[in-house]
Amino acid sequence: MARPTAHVLTLLELLQSGGTRTVAELADRLGVDGRTVRRYVQHLIDLDVPVESVRGRYGGYRLAAGYRLPPLMLNDDEALAVLLGLIAGRRAGLLTATGTASETAAAKIRRVLPERLARGLDAVLDSLAFTAPPGEAAAPETAVVLPIADAVRHHRPISIRYTAADGRRSERTLHPYGLVAHNGRWYVTGADPGIGEDRTFRLDRIEHARTLPGSFEPPDGLDPAQRVLSGLANAPYRHEVILRIQGTVEQIRARLPASVAIMEEPPSTGDADPGTERWLRVELRAERLDWLPPVLASLDRPFVIERPDDLRGLVLALADRLATSAHTDRLAHDRNP
Repeated sequence: MARPTAHVLTLLELLQSGGTRTVAELADRLGVDGRTVRRYVQHLIDLDVPVESVRGRYGGYRLAAGYRLPPLMLNDDEALAVLLGLIAGRRAGLLTATGTASETAAAKIRRVLPERLARGLDAVLDSLAFTAPPGEAAAPETAVVLPIADAVRHHRPISIRYTAADGRRSERTLHPYGLVAHNGRWYVTGADPGIGEDRTFRLDRIEHARTLPGSFEPPDGLDPAQRVLSGLANAPYRHEVILRIQGTVEQIRARLPASVAIMEEPPSTGDADPGTERWLRVELRAERLDWLPPVLASLDRPFVIERPDDLRGLVLALADRLATSAHTDRLAHDRNP
């Protein structure tokens, strides 16, 4: 008797969607009886697909963790989602190792697609345009990402070999709190027990990571993403800028995000409206000041520069240029109405 290949492959697709599937559910989806479902399962087992039988009231079949990856089946929506995800991840700098891994994975998927679906996906990819340029950040190595992620999950210390921005190399011990992706780069944030301070490291600058014996207890209310943003905002730069800006937190954050500036909010009363405009103290650090006057102008909110004095001069210079341009444009309009 010939094996009904289409039904066997459909069964595999159902099992690959995750969880335990009852015999009754599988029989209903395949349009066969329970005995036939068991025969299809045996076909998969004969093909070295690790199908596991689960006993009990809610038992059935599921894919077990095997020594080899079972054949992967994707429908049209899933295939498009995977390929677009690989492209977007490569452009955003969020893939590990080099770009070759995503390219070879995409090539493998496209090679086994039916011709009809392959043509449709090619049409989508060929017609797709991006408004932002591809990310140019160096990608972290998989051999670095995996042990750090495992240490985060199990609260284990790690040892890393790190190269700083100035080229200095060091061996660090870290209690990792979490991995964070920000602006096309990967970061790990945690506590450095040697100095008793929180630290943030770029993964693409870590040459090697290994788990150490022991464990640690992360602090309560931990927010790794916020710690990374605060760490970036507090990084040492040439200029320390302190401003007072009148507006809401949302208005100010639209131009000065948490990764750039630290905002101090006055204590709020219980009936205070979060949308109320207030004078807020904003602190940031910058290597250059020339980008700040246009940002402050775009805020369109009253502000006071507490320091540095150099920033006041740059703001006045921008105001003079804008006034001159507006005056010149008015004269040109009067001459040529």
